[in-house]
Amino acid sequence: QLVESGGGLVQAGGFLRLSCVASTRTFSRYTLGWFRQAPGKEREFVAAISWNTVITYYADAVKGRFTISRDNNKNTVYLQMNNLKPEDTAVYYCAADQTYGRPATTENEYGYWGQGTQVTVSS
Repeated sequence: QLVESGGGLVQAGGFLRLSCVASTRTFSRYTLGWFRQAPGKEREFVAAISWNTVITYYADAVKGRFTISRDNNKNTVYLQMNNLKPEDTAVYYCAADQTYGRPATTENEYGYWGQGTQVTVSS
């Protein structure tokens, strides 16, 4: 089970940190990703991190503003979002994929999903 938190309403230029806690004893074996879905749009990739934190990927739209990280001791993955823009408004989902390989950037590679947390950025 994955449970996200940290969403909310923020003004453009502001920041939020999303957290996602996993209820598993094998958290360190999982690649983790963040996706988002804006109203009327398809869910899209945001960021991903490998099991050992060595590899991270970001969507071009968030590169340089968002940072994904994980704490395997706390079974938690984070998404630090800085310099938020109105176009970042979406429901944000964390996802997990049990693999030691490179983190995936497509949602069909992830077998476990959280319920989502709303992020709203006002202009």
